[in-house]
Amino acid sequence: MSGMAFDVELDVRQMACPMPILRAKKSLSGMSAGQVLRIVATDKGSPKDFVDFCKKTGNELLSSTEAGGEFIFLIRRR
Repeated sequence: MSGMAFDVELDVRQMACPMPILRAKKSLSGMSAGQVLRIVATDKGSPKDFVDFCKKTGNELLSSTEAGGEFIFLIRRR
């Protein structure tokens, strides 16, 4: 697990695509530039989805890790 600091945590475990992305988008919209969102997901497609999402939105994917069937993402708001 990443020891990196984050400002907001989003739990989207048990949610299927596109819900994790939609929830992340909503969370990021309420955050300030430079703040970090930590997302915990179980959807197997989420690593690729979040890479694509960050490319399209300009937010920075700081890390993407997998542990015990859970994917943890850290995204910095642009």
